[in-house]
Amino acid sequence: MIPLLTDLIANNLTVVFCGINPGLKSAWDGHHFSGRSNRFWKVLHLSGFTPNEIEPLNDATILDFGYGLTTAVERATVRADELSKHEFANAIEAFKIKMNVYQPQYIAFLGKPTYIAFSGKKQVSWGHQPEDFCGAKVWVLPNPSGLNRGFTLNDLVIHYSELYVAVTKPVIISEKADRS
Repeated sequence: MIPLLTDLIANNLTVVFCGINPGLKSAWDGHHFSGRSNRFWKVLHLSGFTPNEIEPLNDATILDFGYGLTTAVERATVRADELSKHEFANAIEAFKIKMNVYQPQYIAFLGKPTYIAFSGKKQVSWGHQPEDFCGAKVWVLPNPSGLNRGFTLNDLVIHYSELYVAVTKPVIISEKADRS
């Protein structure tokens, strides 16, 4: 039996990154994004979230930076497209409970399938979403899996950097708007 991958999550994190589901290697290793071709840790570093590239073996250190990791569906697969709509539907309530308990400021869905399934929308765009999810601001980012050939490393860094800027730079309201 394939082991479950443990969430790395705590109360009031700045961002919880939500993968679609664990890859088989990650599940067997017990560490998030441990597949050699997965670009998550490199992208996280290059986009500013961490001062150095975290090794999958040290994935728990992500909590030190105010970020967490979870998956939408617990079942590990070789490819995320092996999951059924039924598995996503069965995962929604548990995910909502988890987000309501831990209350992150942002949830970053890594890939569109989870957010489409969880929001009930037919289509979503990349980046910031107009509605909150369990009180958290929502971003949809490209999946960093090495199987996702639609995005280069540079493309991923650009998308993740937009989230990094949003979570680290305060919004400045102009004086003119403030007086209205």
